[in-house]
Amino acid sequence: MQIETADVSLIGHREENQDRVAVAAGEHAVLLVVIDGMGGHAEGARAAETALASLLEAFWQTPHPIFDPLGFLHLALGRAHDEVAKLGAGLAVEARPRATCAVCLVQDASAYWAHVGDSRVYQLRATQVLDRTRDHSHVEVLLREGLITEAEVHGHPMRNYVECCLGGDTALPEMTISTRRGLQAGDVLLLCTDGLWASLKDQDLVKFAQSSGRSLRDALLELGKRAVEAAAPYSDNTSAAALRFVAA
Repeated sequence: MQIETADVSLIGHREENQDRVAVAAGEHAVLLVVIDGMGGHAEGARAAETALASLLEAFWQTPHPIFDPLGFLHLALGRAHDEVAKLGAGLAVEARPRATCAVCLVQDASAYWAHVGDSRVYQLRATQVLDRTRDHSHVEVLLREGLITEAEVHGHPMRNYVECCLGGDTALPEMTISTRRGLQAGDVLLLCTDGLWASLKDQDLVKFAQSSGRSLRDALLELGKRAVEAAAPYSDNTSAAALRFVAA
């Protein structure tokens, strides 16, 4: 595969960056991961670090290309959840480390992704958001039921209410896993925490994806800084990983 990848993680206007992001690129497969340690809970950064380490270990210990991509994502997220849940053993419910997560596997000119919580995956093609994940959140339920519009999501008072996450409870959380998504030359996959998507509009993401005349890293860094500035002086940690598919 001919690809270009980049990642960025900005602290925003917070005292600590509890996000973690990584791009793991093998010869026949690439894994992109974005994790948001939940700032309202103790040790969000530790939860994110633990989940990331578990996911990367699963990727590197599995032969590439991965024979069962969807099964891999399900098992890898389940193991990451178990590792984060162990951190909270013996602690009160409200003190247990938690995190949201988005992960995407790219191989054989195809993408497979999964998420838990409100970290997102976008597939951007030409002038449109071809597809995106749907948050495990109260606001997403309202949107799906037609009680609010897409434009009302960003400013909704319950926007940050996430209904499931890695860690916390030992029970496996709800996770959404995509089917295979074919990639075309020029497609961009963007994984991001809510610190990025909550401050930007779809047209900002499309414009980012169309910036083929400059490096993906420069364009992604500019996008992240724009999100931080848009939410100033209360911006959240802002993290993203991106992949531009050039050719098979």
